Amino acid sequence: MFLGFDIGTSGVKALLIDSDGKILASSSASIDVVRPLPGWSEQSPSDWWNAVNDTAMTLSRDHANAMANVRGIGLSGQMHGMVALDKNDSVLRPAILWNDTRNAAEAAELDDEHPDYRKIGGNAVMPGFTAPKALWMARHEPELFAKVATILLPKDYIRFLMSGEKISDMSDSAGTLWLDVAARSWSPTLLAPCGLSIEHMPELAEGSAPAGQLRPDIAHKWGIKNSVTIAGGGGDNASAACGLGVTNPGDAFLSLGTSGVVFSVTESFAPAHSDGAHAFCHALPNTWHQMGVILAATDCLNWLSEISNTPVAGLMDTIEKSAFCPSNMLFHPYLSGERTPHNDATARGGFFGISRGDDRVDMTRAVLEGVAFAMADAVDVLAAADKRPSQLLATGGGAKSRYWLSLIAAVTRCDIVIPEDGDFGAALGPLFSWTLV
Repeated sequence: MFLGFDIGTSGVKALLIDSDGKILASSSASIDVVRPLPGWSEQSPSDWWNAVNDTAMTLSRDHANAMANVRGIGLSGQMHGMVALDKNDSVLRPAILWNDTRNAAEAAELDDEHPDYRKIGGNAVMPGFTAPKALWMARHEPELFAKVATILLPKDYIRFLMSGEKISDMSDSAGTLWLDVAARSWSPTLLAPCGLSIEHMPELAEGSAPAGQLRPDIAHKWGIKNSVTIAGGGGDNASAACGLGVTNPGDAFLSLGTSGVVFSVTESFAPAHSDGAHAFCHALPNTWHQMGVILAATDCLNWLSEISNTPVAGLMDTIEKSAFCPSNMLFHPYLSGERTPHNDATARGGFFGISRGDDRVDMTRAVLEGVAFAMADAVDVLAAADKRPSQLLATGGGAKSRYWLSLIAAVTRCDIVIPEDGDFGAALGPLFSWTLV
């Protein structure tokens, strides 16, 4: 038996899986995002751990015999988030998340003054990455920054609490902008402009390699009787790719989660930073990928749900039952700035062409179309950098909508395929990657 944990932005999902890869049970727990100022996005790392523990305890209560036989754990998680620890391994401040744009000035400075980020790190410096977050902390919270002993990513903080080991994998670490992506090792050259060194970084492991052992006291609490190995795991999208079988050059998928992603496996390290594409390590050894990212996909629906006081399910139910026709207005989905292709933290969304006769249904249709066209922008960037994917596997909460997927297929000119258990890709991926090498 195996456990998979996906540390997402909106919550934690846990899966209990047998040795044949069959999902026996799942559990989830929600997590709140705190936005104390415009452009800020934070979470308390303790909330992640509480959610992990809650989901594990639920599985232990409802599936005690299966949990007793767990022998491996896989971890995936939201990328780029910065967890700063002091010398006593205490968290110094709330984690700054991937969609936090407060560090736009620091990102622009690093990108303008240090070309090695593009050359070695393989990516233009964007506010979402970890490096400019650290520089922001050094500039705006210098007393706290002086106490930083270790910086971990979200899933790796959970690994640390599970095992006592400070280890990260290649796919997640590539998103810090401190990794030499071709060499798959930390780069002193990229760490130095942020006032950091390799001593501040965790050890590195491939996603399919052992990377820690579950502490006996936690195993006992969760009703696990075996010694449990924790896999290196991966960032959310690389893990989802493994879970979906997107592991060979040319394989591709799209994710409609809080953010939107188009992910394509490449034969080698292939940066395409001039057009806003990311080039990262995959969660498998000697494998890389390109990725286009939009910062708000289902988050646009969440926003519309909040301001219209209508549940997302209510918005989508009306749309799914309506005729497949274009909206009479346009929507720009830049609610949190944008990455691909604009790399503009100050970009903002809006409705255009709205009239007195338009209603909530019209606005919902426009939001779905706006996100679809943003996904098409990301596909176009990958097509220009390498080649246009002919087929995209679809995953994420938004992939439950056939209407939305039909829109995306039309504007991207790609066939969209819905895999079985697609919603569990990220949590399955770290487990399946063990069997792929």
